[in-house]
Amino acid sequence: MTNKLFLLTVTSSLSLSAMAQKPTNFVIINLDDVGYGDFSFNGAYGYQTPHIDRMAAEGMRFTHFLVAQPISGASRAGLLTGCYPNRIGFHGAPGPAWEWGIHPEEMTLGEVMKQKDYATAVYGKWHLGDAHPFMPLQNGFDEYYGLPYSNNMWPFHPQQGEIFNFPDLPTYEGNEIVGYNTDQTRFTTDYTNRTVDFIKKNKDRPFFVYLAHSMPHVPLAISDKFKGKSEQGLFGDVMMEIDWSVGEVWKALQENGLEENTLVILTSDNGPWANYGNHAGSAGGLREAKATTFDGGNRVPCIMYWKGQIAPGTTCNKLASNIDLLPTLAELSGAPLPGRKIDGVSLVPLIRREKDANPREYFAYYFNKNDLEAITDGLFKLVFPHRYTTYGAYVPGNDGQPGNLTTRFLQKAELYDLRRDPGERYDVISQYPEITARLMEWADSIREELGDDLTRKKGKARRQPSYLKESGY
Repeated sequence: MTNKLFLLTVTSSLSLSAMAQKPTNFVIINLDDVGYGDFSFNGAYGYQTPHIDRMAAEGMRFTHFLVAQPISGASRAGLLTGCYPNRIGFHGAPGPAWEWGIHPEEMTLGEVMKQKDYATAVYGKWHLGDAHPFMPLQNGFDEYYGLPYSNNMWPFHPQQGEIFNFPDLPTYEGNEIVGYNTDQTRFTTDYTNRTVDFIKKNKDRPFFVYLAHSMPHVPLAISDKFKGKSEQGLFGDVMMEIDWSVGEVWKALQENGLEENTLVILTSDNGPWANYGNHAGSAGGLREAKATTFDGGNRVPCIMYWKGQIAPGTTCNKLASNIDLLPTLAELSGAPLPGRKIDGVSLVPLIRREKDANPREYFAYYFNKNDLEAITDGLFKLVFPHRYTTYGAYVPGNDGQPGNLTTRFLQKAELYDLRRDPGERYDVISQYPEITARLMEWADSIREELGDDLTRKKGKARRQPSYLKESGY
């Protein structure tokens, strides 16, 4: 590490020497269906998120942070492998008794960290497959407690006019189901307490903990300590409890003297599930929401905090993605990257605020099984003709009841100037032919590699997930 990293917090040459000898710990807090506008520092109303606001004030905010796909399972697969999900044959949101999952030859973040003898744990939502070969302990993690998929997943999802009831979900401890229960009010606290305990017991060795909250995905649930505390009803209560969780993790790092050698990353798997109305969050003015490749679905909050290493109160407007977290943590830990090709790039130059750093040249918005729906360089976004779900045709639902959705078809390619139009409202393709041509060239290049169902390109570098019938399990 270079000395410039420490200029803001130098206290003594002795403390710097001790810090340099310590491996970096990592905490990733991944929320479920939290939109760009769901923290109070970013405009949320009716509740406060003081710990998260402080984390943003004392760390780095990424304003153009995109998830691998705007749906839970695929997004989490991208985060944990550093790949566009379609590269590894992953798409959608796997549910109970899914027949496929993460392939054993794909390296997860847990396996990358194990190369450097890190203690590793997952607490919360996994979503890379719920059969034994696909679970965390078989994919690089020492400990696991939580749900293998979303907290609403059971055979019957509510339709218009129906109210969410709590399903009987299997809670896992390691590889074993430790109970079927409907008490989701405990999840946020349980995941948090286990994360804190893991930090305490591993304070003398390097660790990586992935805290993957089930909230605020519907059906919402809140513990008694935050019930009725917000002015925005149940959703606000849940967001306050999530903020408490972040505060508890921060406190554990402080009390165990780990702040200066721990990078904490807070983000979300996709945008809000907007048709749930007052049980959903806010995309902060971005277009559409979850399960669409407009930025209300893909662009999410991201904060990185690392005392003494990340300059307080900094903002990064450069293009970045959750697929970039694996190579970032690999570089900081000194761990080798996976042998198979990945799509992520290290964000370390952005964290270090290196001059003219721009590690991600473009991002491809894939969705469904293998549809290339858009591409961006961070300033402009070219959207290709495709059918999409819209949240704007009907009034959202309320109190756990979903509103109606419909689909629309984008008839021709459109270009949006994200510098002036982050809401993707005005097509300026006729004004920027050179930019359009460059984005088209990048799109053609990635189609050759990964394919594109919309243009019937197969691609030559896609890999397959693991299928139970082929695994012998």
